[in-house]
Amino acid sequence: MKIALIILIVIVVGIVGILAFAATKPDVFTVQRTASIKAPPEKVFPFLNDFRQWTIWSPFEKMDPDMKRSYGAITAGKGATYAWDRNRKIGAGNMEILDAPAPQRVTIKLDFIRPFQAHNIAEFTLQPAGDVTNVTWSMRGPVPYFAKIIHVFVDMDKMVGTQFVEGLGKLKAAAEM
Repeated sequence: MKIALIILIVIVVGIVGILAFAATKPDVFTVQRTASIKAPPEKVFPFLNDFRQWTIWSPFEKMDPDMKRSYGAITAGKGATYAWDRNRKIGAGNMEILDAPAPQRVTIKLDFIRPFQAHNIAEFTLQPAGDVTNVTWSMRGPVPYFAKIIHVFVDMDKMVGTQFVEGLGKLKAAAEM
């Protein structure tokens, strides 16, 4: 009986410790990666600004070949919309281009519906530097307390950052052709 009580106390202290540590996590997350692409911004920009072009380079497009995609009446530039729905890994959500001054930046409102709700901003910035364009892909959003608990165990920067690196590599290959 005494051993069971000690085990219970250790478990409770562990859970309280995890919950307290989660409370110290930031209220906003940011993930960002940059790649140098040997192409002018004018050549890179259309791949980012047109949701139909995303099938060429986006790592998320390849996660489920049977993913249901729906495009709005506008697929490129400010006001363009795109939605997806499929399996548990991909989930469901939608995007809308909020701003797209060519060929400098594309800002997207990114809403996840399933497997969890999240409302983030993704942004692509293009900076010319000689014969290359430095493309930065960033995503930022609020981190509710429940997500902070998950962040204790899952490194969001590493998980999403790996996908950003993959996508930027595919974007580089497509734009440099």
